[in-house]
Amino acid sequence: MTLNPMKSLTAGVAAAFFAAAAFANPYEKYEGTTIVVSWPALSHFAAAETLVEEFTEETGIEVEIDALQYLKLRDRQILEMSKAEGEYDVVSWVVMWKGEYVSKGLLTPLSEMFTSAALVDPLYDIDDIADAYLQNGGVVGGRKGYLPGRSGALYGIPFGAETSILAYRKDIFEEQGIEVPTTYDELAAAMTQLHEAGIPALTSRGKTGHQVTAAWLLHLAPMGGKIFDDQWNPQVNSPEAVKAAEFLRHIAKTGPVGVETFGFGEAAAAFLQGDAAMHLDSLKIAAMSRNPSLSKIDGNVGYALHPVGSRCGSETGGFAMGIPANAPNREAAFLFIQYMTSKAGDQHMVELGGDPIRISTLKNNADKFPDYLITAEQLPCADPDWRPLIPEWNEINIDVLGQALTQVLTTDDPIQPIMDEANEKLRAIMEREGYYTWANYRADK
Repeated sequence: MTLNPMKSLTAGVAAAFFAAAAFANPYEKYEGTTIVVSWPALSHFAAAETLVEEFTEETGIEVEIDALQYLKLRDRQILEMSKAEGEYDVVSWVVMWKGEYVSKGLLTPLSEMFTSAALVDPLYDIDDIADAYLQNGGVVGGRKGYLPGRSGALYGIPFGAETSILAYRKDIFEEQGIEVPTTYDELAAAMTQLHEAGIPALTSRGKTGHQVTAAWLLHLAPMGGKIFDDQWNPQVNSPEAVKAAEFLRHIAKTGPVGVETFGFGEAAAAFLQGDAAMHLDSLKIAAMSRNPSLSKIDGNVGYALHPVGSRCGSETGGFAMGIPANAPNREAAFLFIQYMTSKAGDQHMVELGGDPIRISTLKNNADKFPDYLITAEQLPCADPDWRPLIPEWNEINIDVLGQALTQVLTTDDPIQPIMDEANEKLRAIMEREGYYTWANYRADK
């Protein structure tokens, strides 16, 4: 039988048209699907619930949120992700957990999703996401296992990520004739001047455990210190580390009463209620200072870069989102993550009171929020090795450094011996966990 070539061509065009029509809506295939999202009960994520509702309205994909206090999040997520098929389709983790999750095979490499033209919005522009946030929260397997490098792979997208900036009382600085500090020497001098004038200077975390460790880390990075060198030798008794501890003690002596009991919330409240002249910590203080239910100082707050010591080096932290390896609806989960972190989603998060992750969003909103331009300028200095994102960090953070730094903060004991002892404890942990296996092997040959 001879086919009519024109008829055949027409049929082919029609088939192509109907095929294109079938896939004109990238969400249609998943309409009616319900995904379950595990994330923390924090302000950024609470603000995101409006965006989640819009996602469902636009896509037809239903979303159930399991919001937990963030210190309870890890255990719950590991329990679910360790099952043959878990309950969660999306999980949001604190950056310290990413290496553990990947080492246990609990996460889906996002490359599996980014290879699908039907799933990936060509306008998504992942390069617009702040590189420090992307590397810190989502990349695993590079240098040291958690730093950028060719062996790294992407497992998550930042959402609720942060770096550190300086917030200060413009009115107090003007009254006292203090210039905004750009270096640690200038910051220390400003703290002394404020204290002598009877004004509590710099608020800070100080509570025993991970809070006081976070406070010390904020100063360790710009002062040129590290927790470990590239061979995993602990460095917490180095001159730089001791100097950062001395600065922490200076904060306690010149800052608001009770620093040694403060977590992030209490440290922020001291600034927001007018009980301290400066706050040097997460950029989240800016949104908090604009919130009339939290702040008495809106309109009197200025923002500046994290002061420089021997180098610039601000915090990297916060949260990222990814897909469990055992998620029942992985493609719908990817569409959710993409929607929430898209340019439009990021802009809407700003309008909802959340924290943007994209450079374009920061710059496009700088006229409305002066801290955004500071943040965009700060991000190239955000240190991806601000803390070691290894499974042992929880023990080091709380049981070793968290105890040593409490002694620094609450006593006048010499600091060097305190940090020497902490360094020995760190080395014992790393020896126990096999970090020196290759070095010992080579030494024995």
